[in-house]
Amino acid sequence: MDVDNVKYCLDANVLIQAWHHYYSPDICPDYWELLSNIGQDDKLFIPALVFEEINRTDDDLAQWLKSSNIPVRETTENVTKCLNGIYSANPDHKYLVDNVKGRSLADPWVIAHAIDENAIVVTKEEKVTAINKKRNKIKIPDVCDNMKINWMNDFQLIRELGIRFSCVIKNK
Repeated sequence: MDVDNVKYCLDANVLIQAWHHYYSPDICPDYWELLSNIGQDDKLFIPALVFEEINRTDDDLAQWLKSSNIPVRETTENVTKCLNGIYSANPDHKYLVDNVKGRSLADPWVIAHAIDENAIVVTKEEKVTAINKKRNKIKIPDVCDNMKINWMNDFQLIRELGIRFSCVIKNK
């Protein structure tokens, strides 16, 4: 794949889980600098609702995101049309948002923005299991597959972009 012309639309969980777990900035600061640089090159972006979701916590990740070069895409009329297309394509897509718990509110917008910009969705979500299908749960990868939208997880993104990590022992 020619990664020079590809854009990536990030789900909130890609940033949240990496920040709080495996790429915490105290052990992997270069990762966050790289993401900001890639954002500055307009190769990746987040929808405004993802930005809002992260900023609700007002933690260190929210502060970093505000100062990063990752573009935040506002919802346009065309993005709203893409969202309507997602819901009209399959009645099960309404289960993407958990209206009872108020979760995953940005999820359909991540997909709509990706459609609008012909971008690849990047998410930590995995396709639902047979048990969850019975409970009317659906995840971003399921909707993307249903609509033939490319998606990947953040580890695949790292490989696709050719990011390589090197380790050093920090002086105490």
